[in-house]
Amino acid sequence: MHMADALLSPAAGGTMWVASAAALGLAVKKIAGSNSRSGGIASGLDEKKIPLMGIMGAFVFAGQMINFTIPGTGSSGHIGGGILLAALLGPWPAFITLASVLIIQCLFFADGGLLAYGCNVFNMGVCSALLAYPFVFKPLVKKNLNAKTITAASILSVVIGLQAGAFCVVLETLFSGVTELPFGVFALLMQPIHLAIGLGEGFVTAAVLCFVHKVQPEILGGAVSEKFMPAPVSAKKILAVLAALTLVTAGLLSLFASAYPDGLEWSMERTAGTAELEREGPVYEAAGSVVETTAFMPGYAFKENENPAGTSLAGIAGSIITLVLAGGIAFVIRAVRKKTAAA
Repeated sequence: MHMADALLSPAAGGTMWVASAAALGLAVKKIAGSNSRSGGIASGLDEKKIPLMGIMGAFVFAGQMINFTIPGTGSSGHIGGGILLAALLGPWPAFITLASVLIIQCLFFADGGLLAYGCNVFNMGVCSALLAYPFVFKPLVKKNLNAKTITAASILSVVIGLQAGAFCVVLETLFSGVTELPFGVFALLMQPIHLAIGLGEGFVTAAVLCFVHKVQPEILGGAVSEKFMPAPVSAKKILAVLAALTLVTAGLLSLFASAYPDGLEWSMERTAGTAELEREGPVYEAAGSVVETTAFMPGYAFKENENPAGTSLAGIAGSIITLVLAGGIAFVIRAVRKKTAAA
């Protein structure tokens, strides 16, 4: 559901940049709070989860490369990762982590436009990590955290978050005056196909969360209860497993991704007759020029080379870059928090 710049007017794109920047600023403020353990309530980011931000960012980057076919539709979908991240990290660290994934996809792999970055962060991050997680997932599992409730909460919250995000896409194109995508027709295609995609992602999310809960229940339980992980508990075991899964997903499974268009492209093709709209103007040219300059593997492949090894390399490289960026942001926030507390 990565939007391209041509789906937006400069005004709509700029407005969503401001909205997403404000949400990111609030997220930084929330997790940069004091590291108090009074009453066991976490007012800031649990330091034991700082490496997990990097690893989970890399895992979601790799996971988003794997489009799965939606049977009988000629369409495909991939995980968004917002609920998965929020369940393991908490909503605010999850939002920052997902924003890190999206900026790397945009700048280095030309996946999603730069003008559209604010929309993509809002549609995939705010709707899932900041809305569906606290209002759907968390209440369902808080009193009874087990495999059944985790599965039900994962599917329901992912579906609701993705439906909200898909509808935001429709509204953003409406407010942008994209006449090629009439509101009614576009919405009637976007919502059902993303319902199907949401069901697929919901089962994937549930599988990962149930595994984590079985192997290391303190991680998921801590995020849900807003408590720090107990001092003797280490996240090294689950970090190692997730790192291995990330490498396998990025380097191997990415080669078997569905070739069908994703839900947004599928809906556009059936509404406008094409998945690639064109827009002209200085804003579009400037945004496109930046991405053209920074994207070293556009489309997750070698430039002018269809060697399938490019997909594997792109997956591994992108996962490593995401790990460094998301983990680095967490370490910087921790350093600032410590400095502020000392002062």
